[in-house]
Amino acid sequence: MTLSFFGKRPNDLGVTDGQLKSCPDTPNCVNSQSTDSEHAILPIPFQGPAAEAGEKIRSALLQQPRTQIVSDDGDYIHAESRSALFRFVDDVEIYIDAEQQVIHIRSASRVGRSDLGVNRQRVESIRKTFTNAPPEP
Repeated sequence: MTLSFFGKRPNDLGVTDGQLKSCPDTPNCVNSQSTDSEHAILPIPFQGPAAEAGEKIRSALLQQPRTQIVSDDGDYIHAESRSALFRFVDDVEIYIDAEQQVIHIRSASRVGRSDLGVNRQRVESIRKTFTNAPPEP
């Protein structure tokens, strides 16, 4: 038997004045717009059209295990990623800032306190996939 702790889907996600939601005080969240060392992670820079970067980041996101996009407004993407064993849900948010040519990303657990570094590892995996992906023909 496996346990399932989905947690309720937050209703306060998204981009407000160019900012993703801040991380809570718990260590189970990373955010490229955060300024504190516990939660900060680098944004993903891109060159060229934002639409191309968007397609590339969607592809990188969907290569993550047990991850699905739940909303996509073009420059903002919300996905859910589930853990293998207990099916915990993490929210992954992506904001494509065309003006600054960076992709801001936030990954946060819905429940619990510690994520054993899973959210940081997920973002770095997305970054690696995005960076190493060949350009579109």
